[in-house]
Amino acid sequence: MIDRYCTPAMSAIWDRQAKYQRWMEVEIAICQGYTNQGVIPAADMEAIRNGAGFDLDRCDELEQETRHDLVAFVRCMSEYVSRHAGKQPGEEGTPSRWIHFGVTSYDVIDTALGMMMRDSVGVLIESATTLRNTIYSLARNHKDTPCIGRTHGIHAEPITFGHKLGGWVHELDRSIARLSAAKEEISVGKISGAVGIHAHVDPELEAKICESLGLRADPASTQIVARDRHASLLCDVAVLAGSLERFATELRNLQRTEILEVQEEFAKGQTGSSAMPHKRNPWNSETVCGLARLVRGNAHAMLESIMTWHERDLSNSSLERIVFPDTFQLADFMLNRLNRIVKGLVVMPENMARNLRQMGDLVFSEHLMVALVRAGMSREAAYKVAQRNAAEAWDGEDFKSAVLEDPDVVNRLSAEQREEIFCLEHHLRNAEASLPKS
Repeated sequence: MIDRYCTPAMSAIWDRQAKYQRWMEVEIAICQGYTNQGVIPAADMEAIRNGAGFDLDRCDELEQETRHDLVAFVRCMSEYVSRHAGKQPGEEGTPSRWIHFGVTSYDVIDTALGMMMRDSVGVLIESATTLRNTIYSLARNHKDTPCIGRTHGIHAEPITFGHKLGGWVHELDRSIARLSAAKEEISVGKISGAVGIHAHVDPELEAKICESLGLRADPASTQIVARDRHASLLCDVAVLAGSLERFATELRNLQRTEILEVQEEFAKGQTGSSAMPHKRNPWNSETVCGLARLVRGNAHAMLESIMTWHERDLSNSSLERIVFPDTFQLADFMLNRLNRIVKGLVVMPENMARNLRQMGDLVFSEHLMVALVRAGMSREAAYKVAQRNAAEAWDGEDFKSAVLEDPDVVNRLSAEQREEIFCLEHHLRNAEASLPKS
């Protein structure tokens, strides 16, 4: 992922140094497991723990020969341990002989991956919770701010801005719950050896090694952990990205010149357009929308990787080097970017009120129909009365004035009932019910 869309928290998990550090932790944990069983002498284990290290440049040099990144890493780590023990790499009797003992590459790679994905989901949950709380605060501040609700892009009925935002809070709560469940599901490792048959590491030892790393042992791994776990997680992240895109799209629409109910914070000296000095574009929200497409695409690619030949093939490896770090980086970036947008959002209640009252309170047409039905008129007849007056409003008449002069309305409803049709406070009396309590 290019630096532009990376976050420090995710880079600390997914950059190459961090990944290889996890590999080393797994290798040391495996050695410690064997030591606890009495296979590796305590003195050798101490030398491994104290001497373990690696150098990325040296790993690259070794990979030119091995054409295998994990094997190159193991050789590099072994060199460090050998030198610390006063031995030459490859010399007989060096404690480094125990490194990668009885295991296969993906015992290390997939177990480290379980740790990295666990930690990544933790970062996403924290960032999503921060955004959730920011939106909730804005929703509480505007729980009584009237605005127009829209369906199909057309005025529907009055809502409050807080009511709109309250739905976003609940949606984020659902994503956080899904991520929490996914974190539990993805927190697995495997030390079951080639094809997962536990030829050299028995299941009890595997469980203890994984537990020492904060993981559970996959109950039935092959040479890899089955990729349904990973695909499910990326789908959950894609759903989260879809929600963020929905929020950002709404903010983009509300910033249209003709609507202008909110506006992204615009800093002094900021450029909206190189050609048009007046422009204040919703570019931050647009960025969120664009990146959501990548996250969805990555989830689709991971769905394709559930299938592998027999106990494993290598078709998943290449795409995972891209989709895993990129997806988590993008999702965290989107969460942080949207949080910044909401924190700096300029809300314009006057414009909301202006838009709400367009066309002479036309949006209260349902209230008119309901009032007439309550007064005894059939629903079909009441609908026609309301629609007839609405048609006049679409032709330029004032809806409220037309209704108050309509004989079918005047003969059915009292003056008080006619006024209540257009009572905004009555319409919005339950708006706060959709807001979470905290």
